[in-house]
Amino acid sequence: MAILHIEHAVRDFDAWKRSFDDDPVGREQGGVRRYRILRGTDDPNFVVIELEFDSRDEAEAFGAKLRELWGRVGDQLGLEAPQARVFRAAESREY
Repeated sequence: MAILHIEHAVRDFDAWKRSFDDDPVGREQGGVRRYRILRGTDDPNFVVIELEFDSRDEAEAFGAKLRELWGRVGDQLGLEAPQARVFRAAESREY
């Protein structure tokens, strides 16, 4: 499993979320199996998104599509310094 970890600030979370829900890049078609959105407790306009993929190649290809999207509409969405990086799960445990 590969996880594309994305983080950035937004000017307006609700406007950003509407755009996320519109899914302009096509998460399911891009190989996303599951996603999670986190908001900062000290800054609710700082978001972290975790997208899970079956492979690193899928995650990297999707990250490239997101960077292209950010280049076109990032200012309109109020994205501030978006960062993306691919991780692999090393360990997970539930208590």
